[in-house]
Order: sequence, then C-alpha cells, then structure tokens
Amino acid sequence: MVKILIVDDSKFAQKVTASLIERSLDDVRFDFASDGEEGVNKFRSGHPDFLIVDLLMPKLRGQDLIKKVKEMDRQAKIIVVSADVQTRVEDEVSKMGVLSFINKPLNEEKVKEIADIIRNDVR
Repeated sequence: MVKILIVDDSKFAQKVTASLIERSLDDVRFDFASDGEEGVNKFRSGHPDFLIVDLLMPKLRGQDLIKKVKEMDRQAKIIVVSADVQTRVEDEVSKMGVLSFINKPLNEEKVKEIADIIRNDVR
C-alpha cells in the first residue's frame, strides 16, 4: 500500500489528482491537506510515502512546506504539481530535493510521469 498525501488548497484539484493517479497505480491510499500548515501536520502524524504539493497555498506556501518536511525527513519524497511556471521558482524548488516539478493542469502524460516516479521508487 502506497500512502500519498496531496497538499493543495483546491478540493477540486485534490480530487482530480487522486482520481487520475488512482487509474495509473494499484494499491494506493490518499490523504489530503488544504494548506501548507495542515500538510506539515499530516506529514508528521501520518508519514506518507509520497507528497504531492502545490506551491500557491494559504497559511504556508509550498516552498515553506517542503523546507519543513525536509527538516523532519531529508529523504521525504515530494512531487510538486503547480501552476506557478516561473523558471526561477522551478529552479528554487528543484534545489530543495524534490523528485519532480510538474506543471498544472494535469493530463494523462503528466499523471503517467507521476505514476512512473512512484512505481519506480517503491520497488
């Protein structure tokens, strides 16, 4: 069972992301957080195998969530899925040790990339 925490302030984006990933992966369980603070707390209490993180969120932006999670667990597996496509932001986040930076909106090809990352990392 692969546990994935999706951290996104949009409930719609949470549902779409989970639904698309579920079609590509077997034996997966999702948890959700609607802002960065909730994401940090759920990571701490639930220790998911993977985090899928949006960057633009209230209370604690994605970059700050990634920093806090990495302080707790340097090996945390984080995939960023964001509409923030600025090269500077992507470079900053990539240096934080994330597995991948994927631009929204998600489509079949992008979800396949996420599923492949998870599948290859779980083995």
